[in-house]
Amino acid sequence: MSPGRPDDGTIRTALALAGRAPSVHNTQPWLWRLGPGSVHLVADEGRRLPATDPDGRDLLVSCGAALHHLRAAFAGLGWATRVHRLPNPADPTHLAAVEPHPAAATDEQIGLISAIGRRRTDRRGYSSWPVPVQYLDLFAERAAEEGVLAIPVTDGGHRQALTAAIDLAAVEQDRADGYGSELRLWTGRGRGAADGVPMSAAPAAAVAHGGVRMRDFSAGTLTPSPADAYEDDAGALLVLATSGDDALSRLRAGEAASAVLLAATAAGMATCPLSQPLEVPATRAAVRDRVLDGSAVPQLVLRVGWPHASAAPLPASPRRPVAELLTASPGAAP
Repeated sequence: MSPGRPDDGTIRTALALAGRAPSVHNTQPWLWRLGPGSVHLVADEGRRLPATDPDGRDLLVSCGAALHHLRAAFAGLGWATRVHRLPNPADPTHLAAVEPHPAAATDEQIGLISAIGRRRTDRRGYSSWPVPVQYLDLFAERAAEEGVLAIPVTDGGHRQALTAAIDLAAVEQDRADGYGSELRLWTGRGRGAADGVPMSAAPAAAVAHGGVRMRDFSAGTLTPSPADAYEDDAGALLVLATSGDDALSRLRAGEAASAVLLAATAAGMATCPLSQPLEVPATRAAVRDRVLDGSAVPQLVLRVGWPHASAAPLPASPRRPVAELLTASPGAAP
């Protein structure tokens, strides 16, 4: 970076924190390029899941989450950012150019770095404590700052329509060519893997919490919390939605997902993104029409709630080393 820009150690720290972002099947479908005064986010199309994510929605949402994680990391390290999204029409894989400049970090921004390190995708049951309205309002506010709606599904009929869409999507994907083999390829990973869903993060059997079916991974070893047997799950469901369905809308939805997940983690909550009902055209349309009353385009569902007091901490899922993801753009320093 040029004078007045972050040094190499700061950049690599920020990129390592950005790499903690959630992504579909933990594919981490992003690359980074360094320019003279900027960091560039590039989609790694080789990591798109053709059977699970045929239109690339999950890939863009995942990259959006990494973009927000990068912004949050830089902010907590004392660098504000100016972001140019989709800056190169000739290259649709070039998703963002991020320009850092010095700015004092607030206590909240510093706290988000801790939340990045603590956030996990928790597919276990949550406690019977409901999520207070003020937190749902906070999540809506954080998403709105990213230009996205975060709509709590509190109406009984809407929730039933959403859980039905989740169930149907699972059935449809199980029938789809290549889906099962793709799922097995990216899940059930053991120690030493740098990507994919580890066995320790996937349920050992098909499960549903509060009527919400979890994706049925293979070879999982994640066991339920003891309290699941006697305590009802009161986790909340939020649909992240946008007015459009272009690449920018999907990227911004990923940024909003990161903002909500980090806010929930900072508050001590457990979280789990649910992309499955939006990966199948018919169930995505059902969520749009029956849950959102046709008023917006659903991009991702988030499950948020209080973890059981007896729930064991989840280990961090693996991440690709920064060195594997980083290249220099023309004109950048070595």
